[in-house]
Amino acid sequence: MVDIRFMLNVIMKKRQFTSQDSWNRQQLEAHQKRMIHSLRQHAYEHSPFYQRFHAGFYDAPLDQLPALTKAQMMEQFDSLVTDKAVHLADIEKYMQDEERSQSFLGRYVINATSGSSGHPAVVLWSKDEWAAIMGAAFARTPMPFSLFHKRKMAQIASTTTFHMSSQGGTSSQNLLLPTLLLAATEPLESMVGRLNDWQPDLLIVYASMGRILADEQLTGRLKIAPQTVMVGSEVLTAETRRRIEQAWGQRIFNNYATTEVGGIAIECDQHCGMHVMEDLLLVENVDKNNQPVPPGVFGDRLLVTPFYKCTQPLIRYVVEDRVRFSSQPCPCGRPFRLIDAIEGRLQEVLTFPGAGGGEISIHPLLFHNLLDTLPVSGWQVVQETNRLHVLLARVYGMLDDFQVESQVESALMAQKAVVPPIQVQRVDTIPQTIAGKTPLVKSNI
Repeated sequence: MVDIRFMLNVIMKKRQFTSQDSWNRQQLEAHQKRMIHSLRQHAYEHSPFYQRFHAGFYDAPLDQLPALTKAQMMEQFDSLVTDKAVHLADIEKYMQDEERSQSFLGRYVINATSGSSGHPAVVLWSKDEWAAIMGAAFARTPMPFSLFHKRKMAQIASTTTFHMSSQGGTSSQNLLLPTLLLAATEPLESMVGRLNDWQPDLLIVYASMGRILADEQLTGRLKIAPQTVMVGSEVLTAETRRRIEQAWGQRIFNNYATTEVGGIAIECDQHCGMHVMEDLLLVENVDKNNQPVPPGVFGDRLLVTPFYKCTQPLIRYVVEDRVRFSSQPCPCGRPFRLIDAIEGRLQEVLTFPGAGGGEISIHPLLFHNLLDTLPVSGWQVVQETNRLHVLLARVYGMLDDFQVESQVESALMAQKAVVPPIQVQRVDTIPQTIAGKTPLVKSNI
């Protein structure tokens, strides 16, 4: 059922964000100053957590405030949110209720992160805040949207109910945008067939899945002609971009978002990097001591302050990605800074022999669906020549290793893969790369 009021709100916000593309830098910075002041005042009036967390710093500049981690956000959830009717225990019950209503308390959209980093997060958005997220996405997506000229979208990601991509896809359907939602774990043959039948104008995929589908297009099994290919959730490598462009031309647009803060940056048709949506949030690129780093240099993390997130304010929220800002403006003329490189969480698509011959590609999401809910602080899947290792760090509850092995084996067999021996190994910490990254899924073959 279409929510007309929500749809009109999204359209109004889309127009607002589109008009802000023509601002100059001075207008943008004045807007940021107003929005940050309003957000902080709201937090200080309605959030007991921020009253304590920022005590003595109410009038201090933003860059003097302490950073907020995911662990702190979840530990202090009830006192951080500004609606006294919202309680984490009630949200968790709501998420587990198979007969739940469409929105929590009739007014909130709930998202949840996987927790593969050791700290799962629950994120809520009021309907107005969610309309801002959707309006910004439509305003900045490099393909025009119209209620009168229908364009079909296909989204291949997680179909888990509270995953942000799933919620976004559902909202798109409710906004009269015909949308095909496919799980990234669906067998490739089935996925290709459904895409061929659907013929999407807009294709939204994980970067690794985009490469798999590009290969299917180049072999002739996939036969679609999307006007726009949006990729995100994973690092877009130069080779993946090359393969996608080989399949569909220069129609690929990189997108950077997180569950907690929503869209952060998106590529324009100049393909010079991703514009930070600085009219929606303020992004600080900092080192390990939370000191700013200059353009052209990778930071150690981001501190992000979304302006439109007032129910669950996130002021200087830590995002553990290494990002580099460009020192050059974009030729398109927009006032927003450019991100020209991201070193996010690394993971790979694993390839196994197929039970019926050939090879089967297994998307990382299959392992996320199985392992994200385990009572562990972290996990990693490592493919060796004759074995698949599942590393589990700091198990804090009851866990049967044999059952984990059986579940992984069954999931791979359902994908028609020839499954090697699977071994669960408990470790103190997940091994890191030389660069300090912790790949979730990797191959040593």
